[in-house]
Amino acid sequence: MATTDKDDDGTEFTVLVDRHAGIIRKVAITYCRNAEDRADLAQEIMAQLWQAWPRYDAKRSFSTWMYRVALNVAISHVRGVYRGAKHFMPLDEGHGQIAGEAVDHESNQLLATLDRLIADLDNLNRAVLLLYLDDRSHCEIADILGISESNVGTKIGRLKQRLRDQLV
Repeated sequence: MATTDKDDDGTEFTVLVDRHAGIIRKVAITYCRNAEDRADLAQEIMAQLWQAWPRYDAKRSFSTWMYRVALNVAISHVRGVYRGAKHFMPLDEGHGQIAGEAVDHESNQLLATLDRLIADLDNLNRAVLLLYLDDRSHCEIADILGISESNVGTKIGRLKQRLRDQLV
């Protein structure tokens, strides 16, 4: 966790961001279709993290704070840049390659269907799913997204059921 008196040269910020860099990659992969867009989003997330750093409360988890900033930036980025068009992809383009290399046709279809279902989720449900798949607790997800724990539980239950219904 960060200390309450943050260093002026940004060393502490850099160490914490490096330690949790996977968060930025996961969010960028979840919300952007191609490598260039992912790089742009990652850069935008880094800029916003740095700008918000002075307001970071060291009593809270850095990764939770980082997820919150990253998801807010990603959602704003998708809304602002793509205005209604679906130029984002829920899973890394590499997952499509995995589907293409799958041993059987059924696996290909299942992965393609799963990709489509996740792509069709609204931003909030996509964020809930991303955090859930990252093994975040209901409490952490609620804190990151600014919703209640019971709402998180309800959303996860509905997402699981929706995916089950669509995949059967």
